[in-house]
Amino acid sequence: MRWSIAVVALVVAGVAAGAPLLLASRSVGKTLAVAQSGDLRAAESFNGIKNRRARSVALFEEAGKVIESPRCLNCHPAGDRPTQTDAMRPHIPWVVRGPDGFGAESGLRCATCHHSANFDPAGVPGNPEWHLAPAEMAWQGKTLGQICAQIKDPKRNGGKDMKALIDHMANDELVGWAWHPGGKRKPAPGTQKEFGGLIRAWAATGAYCPS
Repeated sequence: MRWSIAVVALVVAGVAAGAPLLLASRSVGKTLAVAQSGDLRAAESFNGIKNRRARSVALFEEAGKVIESPRCLNCHPAGDRPTQTDAMRPHIPWVVRGPDGFGAESGLRCATCHHSANFDPAGVPGNPEWHLAPAEMAWQGKTLGQICAQIKDPKRNGGKDMKALIDHMANDELVGWAWHPGGKRKPAPGTQKEFGGLIRAWAATGAYCPS
């Protein structure tokens, strides 16, 4: 992949300029602690929980280790500006979601710097579909229970029914980037296959949400 001098300069300048860290709220601190707790348990390991509702909630809480990891939250910001790094600081350089999630139409588009694959020499992540989640799919600042209810709601999940939601979580390539982030980024816990298995089992047990 060839990068123009202008793009590399833009990235370097942005990193050099620095940016204030997001003020860490208690919820964000808890989120990072959960996300860093290690690998995922297999869906089958929850079969011993006989109460169907309790098992469903436990499955989603385990999947929450991925959902609440910086690899996912950075692309589901509460505002129009994405965040980056494990510290979830505001994106450098300044960019916004734009009307389609791919950046401002008259400003920096995501594809200006984010190409079809990670570019580790410059520390820039990449994917052919690199973009922000729609505003109605914002996760940052919400509890896992609130995110769960949002994920199930077609009005707030991109119009997906449960089958489409499972397929998105288990097979979508951009979702899968979270486990192959490149550079020094910490991957999401477990694997996408394990994560998909948890979501599939959660749905099969009634798709109950944590309180």
